[in-house]
Amino acid sequence: MDTTILSLVGPAEMGKLLADRARALRLLKGWTRNTLAQRAGVTAASLKRFEATGKASLELVLKVAHALARLDEFSNLLQPPAVQSIEELEHRSTIPARKRGRI
Repeated sequence: MDTTILSLVGPAEMGKLLADRARALRLLKGWTRNTLAQRAGVTAASLKRFEATGKASLELVLKVAHALARLDEFSNLLQPPAVQSIEELEHRSTIPARKRGRI
């Protein structure tokens, strides 16, 4: 069963939203862009591009989150859906884990 949820927020909008939040956290700490870049181990130019456009590598986003003490918030991303019944739990435990997709 396909449980895809339609969202009005696409990847570009989510990237910009994360960038805006990172910038707001940086400013709450009173840090300059250069300070955050140094603490995160990224270039100031890359951080500036991220804050302006929301475009960055996953590594840069994770480094910035770590420097802002927010890396733990990423641990809940992409978790499998919660089990809804005992039968579903039993079914999941009996099927072997797939290594490749079917479609």
